[in-house]
Amino acid sequence: MHTSLVDCLLEYDVSSPAHFLLNIGAAFHPGHEVVEERLTITPSMKVRHFSDERSGNRFIRLDAPKGVLSVNYHARVQLHPVAQPLHLDETPVSALPDDVLHYLMPSRYCESDSLRRVAQQLFGHLPPGMGRVRAVESWIHESIDYQTGTTQPTTTAQDVFVQRVGVCRDFAHLGITLCRALNIPARLVVGYVKFAEPPQDFHAVFEAWLDGRWVLFDATRMAPIDRLVRIGTGRDAKDVAFATIFGDVNMLRKEITVDEGEI
Repeated sequence: MHTSLVDCLLEYDVSSPAHFLLNIGAAFHPGHEVVEERLTITPSMKVRHFSDERSGNRFIRLDAPKGVLSVNYHARVQLHPVAQPLHLDETPVSALPDDVLHYLMPSRYCESDSLRRVAQQLFGHLPPGMGRVRAVESWIHESIDYQTGTTQPTTTAQDVFVQRVGVCRDFAHLGITLCRALNIPARLVVGYVKFAEPPQDFHAVFEAWLDGRWVLFDATRMAPIDRLVRIGTGRDAKDVAFATIFGDVNMLRKEITVDEGEI
């Protein structure tokens, strides 16, 4: 067991009154426990909190007036990592739980239908199970260059496959897409984790359904995956954006820090 101290500071220039939907709090998830947390919003204003019971994602809604808006989230989280078996089987589509089935479908950033032939050519010959997903993860790590500023918010998995460059979100989208194309349910997970090398930021990985459980994979290999403090879980990035804003707003600052220690 270990603990993570996370701090997220977001600052915006609000040109005219705008509505914010924020997803920055540590999720309700059995893999970790939020020991303490604090949310500071400047200027002070009324906010609404709600959570998604199925995903554990937590949201903040607020109406920001014109001017500078500062949002600071701080938390201390205890993580309870669980060792994964070396081998897990894939689940036949006919045996998938109803609430997992939709993670097989193509989505906004994960065009698994378009990349089905590619996935079969690259990985269709491999034995089904954990090893095949590990092969997907390794192929992405070796074939896609990690470079900040090379992709856009509209970049999809197919774009990344063609361009062979991206950031953690793009690596995760491609992993999800290739898994779905192999009939393995997969989804996006975003969270806080301490990087081996700065700069620190939100981190995106993917999760595959194997032998009746969700298993995390990180094709970037930038941080220990068992130390991820989960924020959001969804089909792709449109489900787990850290900020969805309705109005004329410019981001001034985004600062994230993560400190770790053993318990």
